[in-house]
Amino acid sequence: MSIRLGQLVERLGGQLKGNAQIEVGGIAPLDAATSSHMTFLSNPRFRSQAEQTQAAALILSEADDEAVAAYQGARIVTKNPYAYFAKAAQLFAAQAAIPVAAGIHASACVDPSAQVAASATIGPQVVIEAGAVIGERAVIDAGSYIGRNAHIGADTHFYARVTFHSGCEIGERGIVHSGVVIGADGFGFANESGIWVKIPQVGRVVIGNDVEIGANTTIDRGALSDTVLEDGVKLDNQIQIAHNCHIGAHTAIAACAGIAGSAKIGKYCSIGGAAMIHGHITIADRVHVSAGTLALRSIQEPGQYTGFYPIAKHGEWEKSAAFVRNLGTMREKIRALEKTIKSLTEQLTAQNTEQKND
Repeated sequence: MSIRLGQLVERLGGQLKGNAQIEVGGIAPLDAATSSHMTFLSNPRFRSQAEQTQAAALILSEADDEAVAAYQGARIVTKNPYAYFAKAAQLFAAQAAIPVAAGIHASACVDPSAQVAASATIGPQVVIEAGAVIGERAVIDAGSYIGRNAHIGADTHFYARVTFHSGCEIGERGIVHSGVVIGADGFGFANESGIWVKIPQVGRVVIGNDVEIGANTTIDRGALSDTVLEDGVKLDNQIQIAHNCHIGAHTAIAACAGIAGSAKIGKYCSIGGAAMIHGHITIADRVHVSAGTLALRSIQEPGQYTGFYPIAKHGEWEKSAAFVRNLGTMREKIRALEKTIKSLTEQLTAQNTEQKND
């Protein structure tokens, strides 16, 4: 299956320079593309590869268009080539996708009071409890569990073996990958004379539209109020989000990050892999936390933050890190200076003593 460049630009925009009738069958990297592919240039460091690529069409920025003079194929000039590539790739993926038949598999267990849209697809061994609602064209793959009174929006896809506990909600066009557990109890206990007393977790998890959740990620239900993920949030694999957290719209969190209870993260943030966010703190909109960073206090201003000792603005952290790297050398220099001062002091003391004796 293929797409004409003219059709592509009609769908996605951009400025086409070349033959609109050229057909491409997919997208490939610069160095692997053939005359049946289109490719993209999003980093100026690869301009030389772009000039040599065999692709039929090249997605690139206006600046790169002027710099990549040797390339002879068609060009699609756009402000954000990487995002354009992503949208084009979605079109090719949709063409290649195998249609899923609507209906409920014979081995699925669906409570009579559950509401399952006729256009939804329910796979083998799925369990849907009482009062659950499954929206139009939703796809629930094999072995998934949908709890009582849970709500799943239209066009949302649960891959195999997702667990979606009672009362939880997810909006439209969500993607939830295998092994995800949404709505398990939060880690809430009160200590009485060394004994841990469980606090019932009676809140929900409420997830907006266009949210993607990576494999084996866990999102705990709230203790009293809800755990909330706003529209457009993107979560990588193996992330822990604890009870009563609030993740702002279009925030992205990379693998193995941990968000402790009642943390509030703003909109348009990014959290690097293995970063740890302390509980009960607030992170402002458009904050970028570097990988492996431990955030122990609230962050009130946008910017990039990095570090362990303690967190600081990225530029300040780099200066501190440079000082730390040079501490060993500075220590030796100080020791040598101390020895020199001691030697000079001893010499001056001896000279003063001789003068007095004279």
